[in-house]
Amino acid sequence: MLCLQWARDELEGLFKQPTENVNQYLTDAKFVERTLCLAGTQSLEVLEAVQRSLVLQRPQSWADCVTWAYYHWHTQYSNNIRQLLHNSPPNQLTGSGAPFWSGPKRCPHPLIFDVNNPLHLDYVIAAANLFAQTYGMMGSQDRSAVTMLIQSMQVPEFTPKSGVRIQVSDQELQTSSFDDDTNFHMDFIVAASNLRAENYNIPLADRHKSKLIAGKIIPAIATTTAAVVGLVCLELYKVVQGHQQLESYKNSFINLALPLFCFSGPLAPPRHQFYNQEWTLWDRFEVQGLQPNGKEMTLKQFLDHFKSEHKLEITMLSQGVSMLYSFFMPPSKLKEWMDQSMTEIVSRVSKQKLGHHVQALVLELCCNDEDGEDVEVPYVRYTIR
Repeated sequence: MLCLQWARDELEGLFKQPTENVNQYLTDAKFVERTLCLAGTQSLEVLEAVQRSLVLQRPQSWADCVTWAYYHWHTQYSNNIRQLLHNSPPNQLTGSGAPFWSGPKRCPHPLIFDVNNPLHLDYVIAAANLFAQTYGMMGSQDRSAVTMLIQSMQVPEFTPKSGVRIQVSDQELQTSSFDDDTNFHMDFIVAASNLRAENYNIPLADRHKSKLIAGKIIPAIATTTAAVVGLVCLELYKVVQGHQQLESYKNSFINLALPLFCFSGPLAPPRHQFYNQEWTLWDRFEVQGLQPNGKEMTLKQFLDHFKSEHKLEITMLSQGVSMLYSFFMPPSKLKEWMDQSMTEIVSRVSKQKLGHHVQALVLELCCNDEDGEDVEVPYVRYTIR
């Protein structure tokens, strides 16, 4: 399990996070400025990773991708293990005189690359293809051609370094949320985790078992699944039949091992009120952004709409994390924005263009009533298409 978590973390660290950082560096003018504000050594690590991706390790051919994968195999499964054993030899003792490598801490051993070992070659092919995909290059699954390339390479002799700390416990690893097992992702995870297991003399897992664990897939018990589906369908029938009474619906809790079946009535959502209007989290303001003349509503028209239709004075208006309007904004900015359309302001503040697939925006309001008192109101569904 820990080997698979380690492999997933390796996959994200090599092929997902660096790609995202490079894309942000190329498209976001403030990426470097924002990165320099990161705590500790994070900023240096991120910027060095960008430099490696764009300059130092940028491949020019498929052969470069194979070379990178082959060298990385030696780094992870041979050199790092040799460095670890240099720092903490197999016979090392703790301060209390107990063996350092004991209990849950297995003493690892470095691997020697064998081109005839399918697992070793699987790793190089998967890693090389993923590396090539990152740069938009064509990969290959020709094992004979990859074998010939590897046989022509010379790996530098390992020399231990002083003052280097290699991670000793897999407990320090963080589980990744990267679940895509297509395009060599699962090939990489299976090979990387099994090579890690081989380092520590742990039994290897086949592809099916690895996929179940890596994808956090829990095998379902058919009887439990059937019971849950049946209970869900009972509630669905009530919705289709149009039952309006909340008491008609039930929450269900089951444990077939006991067996235990419990039912409870759902709680009604909290009710709020402004003026004589009651509302819950299921309610919203519907605002049609496009006017009859085909033009979109401006910020001034939006504010006036709520003042005339709902007798509410908007004091703050936001969309996601973007503040579109507030009463304390500089007068010059307010004057400039009042005649701009709502979508123009959203794009300007968020620095992102709205895609053609966006049909509506969700807007949050802070409002005062006619007496100048703060009132809670539902969100706004602002339709733009």
